[in-house]
Amino acid sequence: MDITLHSSMPLPFAYNCAILSASSTASSSSSSSSNAGLLSGPIMDTRIWSKLPQKLLDRVVAFLPPPAFFRARCVCKRWYGLLFYATFLETYLQLSPHRRHWFLFFKLKGLSSHIYRNDTNSPLGVPASRPTYEGYLFDPYDVAWYRLSFAQIPAGFSPVASSGGLICWAPDEGGPKSLILSNPILGTLSQLPPTVRPRLFPSIGLAITPSSIDVTVAGDDLISPYAVKNLTAETFHIDSGGFYSMWATTSALPRLCSFESNRMVHVEGRLYCMNYSPFSILAYDVSQNKWWKIQAPMRRFLRSPNLVESRGKLLLMAAVEKSKLNIPKSLRVWGLQGCGTTWIEMERMPQQLYVQFEEMEKGCGFECVAHGEFMVVLIKGCWDKAALLYDMSKKLWQWIPPCPYIGNGGGGGEEVLHGFAYEPRLATPVTGLIDHFSLPFHNYNANHP
Repeated sequence: MDITLHSSMPLPFAYNCAILSASSTASSSSSSSSNAGLLSGPIMDTRIWSKLPQKLLDRVVAFLPPPAFFRARCVCKRWYGLLFYATFLETYLQLSPHRRHWFLFFKLKGLSSHIYRNDTNSPLGVPASRPTYEGYLFDPYDVAWYRLSFAQIPAGFSPVASSGGLICWAPDEGGPKSLILSNPILGTLSQLPPTVRPRLFPSIGLAITPSSIDVTVAGDDLISPYAVKNLTAETFHIDSGGFYSMWATTSALPRLCSFESNRMVHVEGRLYCMNYSPFSILAYDVSQNKWWKIQAPMRRFLRSPNLVESRGKLLLMAAVEKSKLNIPKSLRVWGLQGCGTTWIEMERMPQQLYVQFEEMEKGCGFECVAHGEFMVVLIKGCWDKAALLYDMSKKLWQWIPPCPYIGNGGGGGEEVLHGFAYEPRLATPVTGLIDHFSLPFHNYNANHP
């Protein structure tokens, strides 16, 4: 559980050793008075601070910003263990600190590189050399980047979805999918039982609440070792009420559906994904086990459409190009209305900004990810140079600095930068139910350093 975090910009809070290390030895009063002249503002007497009741200390720590929890694990064994104590986690869950709409990005290989470069001769179908996975955490409030290490993730897995403070990982090899749920802050792993049907790169939807887990795996059915078709979907469900369905619920996909792998959005009990040729939206009602198609707005003139969830609504962002009509090109955002069939245009990028965007994008396409009031737009092929952040509450567009940890050559070759909405959480209690129904976590790295 080696998770490290580095900040690319000064953090908006100070890490006073008296705050982070309550177990440190109290200094003498003379020393405190001598240091008083070096610091401005009031100073907490360490003799009092070091004797705070544990319950009060737990409440203070529970309100620390997410980066503090990563650093707290590196202070000492006591602070490392605090994040796993039941009493502290109960306090943390009861207080429900302010939600943070952050983003987590991963630099991944394209699907074609997985298909043609898998080392099938190695045991378990995974590469002999184990990579170290990295994630890039983006804080839209302070426009700051952080780097996370996912050293505990086994080789041959890729991130495919995010919900409830957890990241879902799926194996790259074709076959039944044994998904892994990881908590980036604690470094914990929970493994789901394998799917019933073998698949290659299916689209995966994840919805985690404090009392339930719903996972849907759809499409890319392996009908032979050399061919796939989008034929079926299967669903995993477990909740604190005692009801569970281990991939027992299956459904047939609509005819002639063709959607992009690992692109499924959850909104209010329904899952949505883009359908291509021509553009439409596939919708799935989890409780009714029902699929249907929704017509996309201006579907004949869309380019690079992206489905995202924001504040409980399904949004569609796409470039609009009507070459034969006297309408300027633009980047627009539509929202799906409550009736489930009508789209309303909500936002449009200012034309002057779109001219800059189009010059950089050059028709290569872009990826959009949303969380809360924020949307991040990444241009394919140059995500190491610039990205756009849109604050929907303030109606503000701004260019943000590229992640300093990715390096040059962004998007070069077959690599892509894939983003997820991520809300840092110390605990997701419902994952404890998985241990009662699934197999113990298999150590894929036992024979692979």
